[in-house]
Amino acid sequence: MKIFLRCLRMYPRESILAPLFKLLEACFDLCVPLVIAAIIDRGIGGYDNAFVWQMCGVLVLLAFVGLGWAVTAQYFSAKAAVGSAARIRRELFAHMQSFTYAQTDKMGTSSMITRMTSDINQLQSGVNITLRLLLRSPIIVFGAMIMAFTIDVKLALIFAAAIPLLAAVVFGVLLGGVPLYRRVQNRLDRVTAVTRENLSGVRPIRAFCKEGEEIDRFSAANREQTSLQNKAGILTAIMNPVTYVMVNVAVILLIRGGAVAVDGGSITQGQVVALVNYMGQILVELVKLANSIFTVTKAVACGNRIGAVLETPAGMEVTPSPDDTLKPAENTPAVVFDGVSLTYGQNGAPSLHEISFSAARGQTVGIIGGTGSGKSSLVNLIPRFYDATEGTVTVLGRDVRTFDPADLRTRVGVVPQKAELFKGTIRSNLCWGKENATDDELWAALEAAQAADFVREKEGQLDAPVEQKGRNLSGGQRQRLTIARALVGQPDILILDDSASALDFATDARLRKALRSLPGRPTTFIISQRTSSIRAADLILVMDDGYIVGQGRHDDLLATCEVYREIHESQFKGGEAQ
Repeated sequence: MKIFLRCLRMYPRESILAPLFKLLEACFDLCVPLVIAAIIDRGIGGYDNAFVWQMCGVLVLLAFVGLGWAVTAQYFSAKAAVGSAARIRRELFAHMQSFTYAQTDKMGTSSMITRMTSDINQLQSGVNITLRLLLRSPIIVFGAMIMAFTIDVKLALIFAAAIPLLAAVVFGVLLGGVPLYRRVQNRLDRVTAVTRENLSGVRPIRAFCKEGEEIDRFSAANREQTSLQNKAGILTAIMNPVTYVMVNVAVILLIRGGAVAVDGGSITQGQVVALVNYMGQILVELVKLANSIFTVTKAVACGNRIGAVLETPAGMEVTPSPDDTLKPAENTPAVVFDGVSLTYGQNGAPSLHEISFSAARGQTVGIIGGTGSGKSSLVNLIPRFYDATEGTVTVLGRDVRTFDPADLRTRVGVVPQKAELFKGTIRSNLCWGKENATDDELWAALEAAQAADFVREKEGQLDAPVEQKGRNLSGGQRQRLTIARALVGQPDILILDDSASALDFATDARLRKALRSLPGRPTTFIISQRTSSIRAADLILVMDDGYIVGQGRHDDLLATCEVYREIHESQFKGGEAQ
């Protein structure tokens, strides 16, 4: 509700003027039955054609003036609705950008997409309806009843009885429908999630011929969503026939009572017609009000979902330390893990158990192990993408929790397991590593990443276009560009998370040689499935089910670590690379 009210407060002038002009339009609508009554009683009854034409002119004038007020109200309400939704969308997107990995995992990508799109659209519709219709309908309903009492008190009692009954039906349906619509919105997250998974995983789905299973999975989620939507639709569909029956009964009573009153001379025929028109207005406005409340209630529910994201504290807590400004000594290790454990989401089994090791400056650290052994989880703790559940991670002599995240990530260059490139140019992608990098720095990074040759062959070279996700590049080219992007910033610590898997052995060897000769010699962490990629590392960590089961150099691990020896021998016959 706070987000909904905040939208109205963003445009205070429009939030006042839109209902005001709608109020003026409603007043003109209430005058129409009186003009009709005058035409019947005085014009038609008195055979005064001139008066009939005059009143028809008044009706046209009322229509045009009312249309003007309605358009003006629509302009102000649309301006407030669209403008506030745009602001909330920008704020929500900026807030999501500051989420940590853990917060993104907890919130769910599909849920955040739904809140950015469907929920904000519902919020926009709710604000628009609130400013346009929510005030108009009660005014018409009570105004029509008051006007009926000015015509005939006895017949107006029918209005006094019909309005509460109509309201009871409308709001009874409303109370049953609102919870259903909330569930519908929540189920939409599931449909979005399945759709997103299918689109992002279309290649493996086709490769393993799983199209049928995925169609069934989507159909199940869609059927559940459709079933709830149908239940809500059936419930709300009851409202129209029931209210129309009640209004028609009231109209019958009005006509019967009006006929007796006309026969007795207490009211005129035109006044009976005016009363019937007022009853029709009440019906239309009550149905409008119910639909408006449905829309507003859905908008409030969606606003609460948006508010839940905005109220989630973004980023990680930084714990200042008195020695933060001290320059570390030359012999200070680059990275130290001291009894580190990690549990995702603070529940379930730990992904890392009691990890302890030390990496000196300039060292190359290789990390190897089976799928799911915790290799990526380990290196994600260095730039503090996640916080360790237990133990301490130290970078350049400081606990990572004492670093400002932006400062820490300028010191740590990360090449993710999946190469991610963005629509633009090669230059714009590389400058993510360093915004004001010169051409010489970009080419130096490309040379080290073994990407300079293919970039020179492209038309435009550094300004050659890159499509979204690098679709116009091969897998190896994408990996080399992501490595170059990390090298542009000249980090103190470089993490290569299985980022050379698409490279051939010769290119991989040249890349490792270039990394060892980088100026400043960063501490390099190389995650790889190939022992040939890490055999020359100063320290090799062997991971198995979240534990370090061996650490040392290549030759030592062949002799002492069974897991490492099995991995190596499975890749090279005779146990050694040729």
